[in-house]
Amino acid sequence: ITGTTLVLIASHWMFMWVGLELSMLAMIPLMTYSNNPRSTEAATKYFLTQATASMILLLAILNNTSNSGQWNIIQPEDMLSQYLFLVALGMKLGLAPFHFWVPEVTQGIPIKSGLILLTWQKLAPISIMYQLSPYLNKNMMITMALMSILMGGWGGLNQMQTRKIMAYSSIAHMGWMSAIVTYNPPMMMLNLFIYIALTMTMFLALNHLSAKSTSTLSMAWNTNATLTSILLITLMSLGGLPPLTGFLPKWVIIQELISNHNILVSLIMAMAALLNLYFYLRLTYNSALTLFPTPNNMKFSWRMNKQKSVWPISPLLMMSCMS
Repeated sequence: ITGTTLVLIASHWMFMWVGLELSMLAMIPLMTYSNNPRSTEAATKYFLTQATASMILLLAILNNTSNSGQWNIIQPEDMLSQYLFLVALGMKLGLAPFHFWVPEVTQGIPIKSGLILLTWQKLAPISIMYQLSPYLNKNMMITMALMSILMGGWGGLNQMQTRKIMAYSSIAHMGWMSAIVTYNPPMMMLNLFIYIALTMTMFLALNHLSAKSTSTLSMAWNTNATLTSILLITLMSLGGLPPLTGFLPKWVIIQELISNHNILVSLIMAMAALLNLYFYLRLTYNSALTLFPTPNNMKFSWRMNKQKSVWPISPLLMMSCMS
């Protein structure tokens, strides 16, 4: 929390860089608390990727400072600094083509750690991108955004693990935010807050159901019908189905891009969003329309068993449903 807060309030490049490092180092123990080889491997991959991004970011800061003579966050003076900033932030956020670490790391860590990785850990890099938005190269941002949306859609199609599916979903949502950041930064922040609310709802539901794969979801209706209903609504909202909340950011982003004469980009993004919608609907089908073979007396076990309280998810569910 300290590292992210330092990045959010800093106006000096070095304080911002130190905040990113604190945030990264604090995340590693959260990844490895389960003490298994898979978590250790995921934490190592995360550290190496984030350390590389930090070195590139530090190089961009030093290059920009040597040209401007100031440590304050100001316009990057040359193209090299702009490209280095984009590469570093792309690696931090998991934007394509630097997205390779996100699915593997998310799959290897506990669900609660995955929630923090895909929500809270996005705040610091996105705040830097927000401050640099007037000076970022629009063509490069659009290219990275389109690649992220396409990779997020294609990558999630054949996945059977829920954490990997959420990782590819995160890549696609980061692509939507990157597409609009140079045109309307406040709209990117709206998208970010909706994404965080939906992702938190999804991860909390998966954690309550202990659903780590799509096959586990087929038994969810037998064990907790209320929570499964919440899961279905959240999945459809993440997919962007109207009139749910997830439809709003996609709609306004496409409108903004069309108003800036990016009609072809908007068309590609809208078509690529169908890939994401497909695997969300596949999860919905597995959860609600299929029942794992069980004795008849198990099909309504949720009526007799004491269930976990779902009240912490209720406010997030309201945000998922309302647009």
